[in-house]
Amino acid sequence: MAKKSKIAANERRKEVVARHAARRAELKRLIRSPHTAEEIREEAVRELRRQPRDASATRVRNRDSIDGRPRGHLRKFGLSRVRFRELAHRGELPGITKSSW
Repeated sequence: MAKKSKIAANERRKEVVARHAARRAELKRLIRSPHTAEEIREEAVRELRRQPRDASATRVRNRDSIDGRPRGHLRKFGLSRVRFRELAHRGELPGITKSSW
């Protein structure tokens, strides 16, 4: 089980990312566009730098939805590999069967 503070910090980061997502996308579009004037591009870069560090989506960590484990995350299920295996063995994941050949 991950520390409650780490899980809470990650949730806060998700909120910050969501709050700043539209403006960040607009600034990045301006910076990347070859048609943007140089002074506008420089101002966009400055504004992007002024935004909070946690506004970047790469700061969010994928975690197990049950216990918050940060490693071995299976995106399709929102679970860690350990939790996935436990739930699959108990038959609590519909459509998941153990391979046998």
